[in-house]
Amino acid sequence: MTSRAWQATAYGEPGEVLELVERELPEPGPGEVRIRTTAIALNFPDVLLCRGQYQVRPEPPFVPGVECCGVVTAVGAGVDAVAVGDRVVGSLIGVLAEEAVLPAGSVFPAPPALTDAEAAALTVGYQTAWVGLNRRAALQAGETVLVTAASGGVGSAAVQLAAAAGARVIAVVGSAAKGELARRLGADVVIDRSSDDIVERVKAETGGRGVEVVFDPVGGDTYAAAQKAIAFEGRLLVVGFAGGDIQQIPANIVLVKNFSVVGVHWGLYMSKNPAVTREAHAALTELAASGVVRPEVTEVPFAEVPEALDRLAAGVTVGRLVAVVEP
Repeated sequence: MTSRAWQATAYGEPGEVLELVERELPEPGPGEVRIRTTAIALNFPDVLLCRGQYQVRPEPPFVPGVECCGVVTAVGAGVDAVAVGDRVVGSLIGVLAEEAVLPAGSVFPAPPALTDAEAAALTVGYQTAWVGLNRRAALQAGETVLVTAASGGVGSAAVQLAAAAGARVIAVVGSAAKGELARRLGADVVIDRSSDDIVERVKAETGGRGVEVVFDPVGGDTYAAAQKAIAFEGRLLVVGFAGGDIQQIPANIVLVKNFSVVGVHWGLYMSKNPAVTREAHAALTELAASGVVRPEVTEVPFAEVPEALDRLAAGVTVGRLVAVVEP
């Protein structure tokens, strides 16, 4: 039997290098499960993988895709926590396919309260936001959080989770339409970076104090503005570099302003401390059941993945793009 997968044949823009191929149905090895995917969330790391710019750099040809929802169709030897027929979500490079094999430790029960498309978008972005805000920043109710790229995948998750934790949320977006999404997700204040000065607005909104927590997946100049907007003993979370420029962090400013710069690399928890990922998933499932957390998704056909990733790369999407796989 065969199944289809999107394969990057070289490094470049998704629309130029992705090719839909037929391949032999993958078989799970010991400790692995095979999933028939029903929905695959599209992420900026998929763009970086295609370009050869991600921290993990598989050699072409390879299959990108980092998170999905689906049904378990086979399990390998030694797997007893997951069974054939289970509806699950999972995260691993290589899931942009109709059938994907993942380590059993990388899959979680799909939240019953969410559709397949919504559930597919719950793992990477939401767990990153949960770990960053709750574990790395120790966010407290009543604190103010500045979220950059607040309408993107991980940024929109951070807005929802910060609001759910009782924080005041200041969202930075790039357009009026993206500002509307941030407000729907729970932002108290929206800053349009195309017309507003981030630092001046933050100081005005906080009485000159600054924000206790910055959640920054953008980097570059946005990080430079964020460190000017942070409060005494604030925590600045370095989540990614979607802006394309990796900033230099001047230690003298960290010292003089007395704030912390904290890295957030969620993927490391999968191997270094998987209990944290289980805790995060349980918390997110509970928040989804209560209606507090629900990814805002736009569904696209599986056949249109390259074009969708090109739109994501161009920064013109709002919320999450999810590829729906027909039965």
